[in-house]
Amino acid sequence: MSECEQRGNTEQQTLRSEHEPNGSLVNPRAVCNVCRRLYRDPKILPCLHTFCSDCISQLEPFSVSARSHRDGPEGSREGGEGAEEDRPAVTVTVLCPDCDSEVDIPPSGPGGLSTDHLALDEVFLETLVTDGPLGCDLCGEGGAESRCEVCCVNLCEFCCQAHRRQKRTASHSLQCLEELKSRGRLSRPVLCSLHPGQELRLFCQPCDLPVCLECATLLHRDHRCRPTRDVINRHGDRIRELVAVHLRPRMERLRDSLQKVETSQETLQARVDATANEVRAFARAYARAVEAHCLSLLHGLEELRVQRRNQLHLQKAQLQQALLDVGGGVEFAERLLSCGSDAEILSAKGVTLRRLTSLVENSYDPHPATVAPDDGSGISFLPRDPAGEVDGYPVVGVINSKTVDLSKCTIEGEGLQKGKEGQQSHFTLVCRDSAGEQVTRGGEHVLVSIVHKEKKSCTVETSVVDNSDGSYRVSYTPEEPGTYSVWVCVKAQHVKGSPFVLSVKRKFRRHSGTFHCCSFCSSGGAKEARCGCAGTMPGGFKGCGHGHKGHPGKPHWSCCGSTVEQSECLPQSVLAAVSPRGHLRTVEL
Repeated sequence: MSECEQRGNTEQQTLRSEHEPNGSLVNPRAVCNVCRRLYRDPKILPCLHTFCSDCISQLEPFSVSARSHRDGPEGSREGGEGAEEDRPAVTVTVLCPDCDSEVDIPPSGPGGLSTDHLALDEVFLETLVTDGPLGCDLCGEGGAESRCEVCCVNLCEFCCQAHRRQKRTASHSLQCLEELKSRGRLSRPVLCSLHPGQELRLFCQPCDLPVCLECATLLHRDHRCRPTRDVINRHGDRIRELVAVHLRPRMERLRDSLQKVETSQETLQARVDATANEVRAFARAYARAVEAHCLSLLHGLEELRVQRRNQLHLQKAQLQQALLDVGGGVEFAERLLSCGSDAEILSAKGVTLRRLTSLVENSYDPHPATVAPDDGSGISFLPRDPAGEVDGYPVVGVINSKTVDLSKCTIEGEGLQKGKEGQQSHFTLVCRDSAGEQVTRGGEHVLVSIVHKEKKSCTVETSVVDNSDGSYRVSYTPEEPGTYSVWVCVKAQHVKGSPFVLSVKRKFRRHSGTFHCCSFCSSGGAKEARCGCAGTMPGGFKGCGHGHKGHPGKPHWSCCGSTVEQSECLPQSVLAAVSPRGHLRTVEL
């Protein structure tokens, strides 16, 4: 880095310390987005974002790769030779802090990047418009009046004269600060980094970079260098063409698309917020409905408690009154018999007998088995059962107070009294409460047992299906005919009428043969054809024929010999008793 650039960096740091606390940095183009200070040696990344050279050097490498590298024109200028030499170099790739693009840093480091002179102009302009006088950057005592464009320092009047007297800086261009402030816009010359004081006025076309007059004479003497004003139109037109023809229309399209996305985001957020409000309102309303349903359940439960309590009180009063009446009669009768004389007994006999007879015939006398005090065991909460709607919201959870009364349970279906051998039959058990209403829930322990009355070892397997509505479907398939005893129990207790009597009829035996006149006719004269009748034929025939011995003289079944067309097939035991040949069947043709 040249001495002038080092002085410029020192100047910018001083300006930062002076102006940042006062909050006077209002131009974002003069501030680095990494260090948040005035630019110090600003460099342009390939993505066209500008940062301080030191900030770029401190970026964490994204990737490092080795590739063949040719020294650029700067190397030829510095080395004094135009020849280029291949050498392996390491290229560091970093991520741009602004756009996250992957950009390559030259092997020579951030110093090999292009300097952003526009950013330097913005920095200098920012220092000019700042409130308060500028101090001299050399002596630090007097107020600055001029600025050296080469050294990039502000000078007081004494240091400015000394700057002109020194041989090394006599050729430097000095500008009045007041004149620069009055312009409001800087037009600073771009000076050569190799030859301080020389402005870059020429453009080397082979090297594709601006040069000063001394560079063109010494380092680019064999190259075609032209004044910058002669080539600016060609290069500027190319830039303007890319911007106007391609990039600006794309910017408009991108802006439109971005506007649509932002609008969609706003619409999405608005819709999500509205839906969230609807969900919250729904939750609050649903909570109120659930709370109202809860209060309704509790109110119903309290009413049920009062009702059951009153019933128990009434039953208790009836039992107490009956006990009191019977106890009083018994006590009087026993005292009369044990303490009274014959005359006393006979004199009180009439009224005593009438009272005792009335107590026997008319007094409340429930059977102990029918007295089942309600202890509340039948009251339960069913949290998953639907309970209708409250304010339009479906709710679940009901209070179940129905208990199964075995004396009220009913059985539906013919399968309880009748059945057929080998055929499935079924009947339905309906559990009911004490009021005779069907219980609306399942879960009761139902046991069904079917046993042959004569053959105790002959049982029928049963299947009980809970319909979850208080009814239970019972299916069974008897294997033998006869009379069966059917036990139907709920909670290990018989329902009313159990055990029941089941009558299973024998299965209808269908004929497997042919109803014919004889086997000779039905088989077309086949000698192997057989018949279940007792008829025989000579000549090796195994069946029967018209007019031959044993023929029944009428049409009959070939399977069993029965002469009744609409009949059951005779069993083998009957065939063995009536036919010497046993059970013979005609060959199916």
